[in-house]
This record gives sequence, structure tokens and C-alpha cells, in this order.
Amino acid sequence: MSRAGTAVPEPIGDVARRAGILFGTSIADDTLDRPGQAELYRRHARIFTADWALKFNTLRPAPDVFDTRYADRLLGFSDDAGIPMRGHTLAWNEMKPDWLVAMSTAERAAFLDRHVDETAGRYAGRLHSWDVVNEPFWPGHGLPGGWRDGPWTATFGTDYPVRAFKRAAAADPGCKLVLNEAHTEQWTDTGAGIRAGLLSLVDRLQDAGCRLDAVGLQGHLQPQWPYDDQGFVEFLWRLAEKGVDIYLTELDVNDERYPDDPLIRDAAVADRYEAFLGAVLKVPAVKTVITWQLTDAATFYIDAWKQTHPGVTTRAPRPLPFDAQMQPKAGYDAIVAAFRDRRPA
Repeated sequence: MSRAGTAVPEPIGDVARRAGILFGTSIADDTLDRPGQAELYRRHARIFTADWALKFNTLRPAPDVFDTRYADRLLGFSDDAGIPMRGHTLAWNEMKPDWLVAMSTAERAAFLDRHVDETAGRYAGRLHSWDVVNEPFWPGHGLPGGWRDGPWTATFGTDYPVRAFKRAAAADPGCKLVLNEAHTEQWTDTGAGIRAGLLSLVDRLQDAGCRLDAVGLQGHLQPQWPYDDQGFVEFLWRLAEKGVDIYLTELDVNDERYPDDPLIRDAAVADRYEAFLGAVLKVPAVKTVITWQLTDAATFYIDAWKQTHPGVTTRAPRPLPFDAQMQPKAGYDAIVAAFRDRRPA
């Protein structure tokens, strides 16, 4: 396929829709004012995910504060564009403020209930879906079953996902409820442990009578780790057999290990997009594909690069389908080609 890019690129969301896929991107409040970026969102995305605006530590900088300014702005943009928004995330053991950690177990238990009720309730009827529980597993924390440690696990043990899903369903009955996880595509011991834990948790939620509409798999592809795309597809089929839809919720390709030359690097990123999507899109249960931002101008990647490469100014990350000037790269062509090759279920 061509790696030259496209002068006037067809909207990715339109190509994806013809393949039976809902395509979108995460968005953040601080990107809406950048020239061209908001228009790029509107042109190519057919669904948005709130990046950090709906995370606990953003909404709850203090126990008596419920700061919805950033989330409300994103919802306003989403409403004006006529593009649905996904909520991310209600219960996550990371990004926890010190005041929450310092609470007693009973206080934290009450606060999870309050947070889910207030947050899902405030936006009831306005969101396409909620990542109700995010990244429940991290074997590196050493807990039995590979569970991620943090305030909610410390408070409820492994029961917190059931609690969060039931309260979210009550607060917003019309919203799709999603269990979101990372690293499942990695063919490592960590990835294997997370895949096993996730399959077990899906069973547990369903056995408990929780409404679980979809499982989200993030898809941060990192070339330093081994992959087996066909093995991953087999995992997707196992999830699909449980009657849930599958969303790819945070897709990108980390280009850190690729050569410095931008064109060579872009081609390597594109090859990874095309191979991965070409494999997973064969599973009919995959209904949604969301990139974690759309352009290399995204603050998330630039800040991460500066933190991990202090003093390096000659190279910036290029993990996404559009460059920092909002122009399509080889990754755009690869994503579009994968959607064009997919046949609707």
C-alpha cells in the first residue's frame, strides 16, 4: 500500500463505519483551543473518550470538591459536534489523591459509592459508555490473582468491580458499561496473567448479575515487548463467547525503539497498525476502535517524551495517524487500509 499519505484524507470514521466499526479518539480540554486540532477531531472521529477530565483525581481534588469544569467543556464540544462521548473512568486504583488514601476503610467505601452515584448520575443520558472499572489487574503488585493494589482494592478487596458496576447501572441505566484493561495484547508473563484475570472477572461480573456490555482492551503497542497477534485473536474469541462486545479503547504505537529517520519510523508505526488491526478486525465482536489521541501534537506523548528523555530536543514521538501539523502520515493509510479490508459482520 502507499505510504505517502493523502492530501485530502477521507475521514477515518466514515471508512470505519462502512466496515461496521465505530472509530474515535480520546480528547482533552487543553487540545480544543489548538489551531486545527478540534476540527481534526470533528472530521475523523465518530466517538470520543474523555482523556483525564472524568478521572477521579481531576473531579475530586479535595473530598468536598466536585470539579466538573473540564468534563463539562468536553461534553459541550461533543454535543455541539454531534459525536457521542465515552466516560473514563469511574473506579481505578491509580491516580489516587493523598486525601483518599488517608481515609479510613469505611470512609473510602462510602466515597466510592458517592463518586459513582454523583458522577454517573450527573452525566446520565449523555454518555455513550463508561469505563466503569479500569485496569483491575497488575501482577507486578504481588497480590493474589494479579490484582492491582490501590485504595479500592484495599477497601473492598476483589469485590470492588461488582460494587462499581451495580451502582453505575443504577445511576445511568441507558449507558453502556465497560470493563477496561491494559497489556492484554502483550505476549509476556504479565500479559498472560492479565488475560487470565480478565476472563475470570468477566465471569464473576456476569455471575453476580452485573450488566457488562463490553470489554475494553487498550492496545498501547510497544515494540520492546513480544506480540502474537494470532494468539491475541484467540483471546478475543474467548471474550466474544461470553456475549460481550469488544472495544479497542486506547490504540497507539510507541515509536521509541524505531529508527530516528521520521519516514522510516512512520513506516514502522504504520506496519504495526496494519498488522494488528488486520488481525483483530477479523473478530466480529470488535465493534469500536479508539486511538489515544489523533495527532502527534498530543500533550500526553510530548510530556512523556520530555520526562523520559531530558535534554533531547531533536526527536519527538510520532505514534499517531496524524503528525503535529495535523497532516496524515503512513499510519493514517494503514488504519484506513485495515478498515477497508474488513467486512461488516
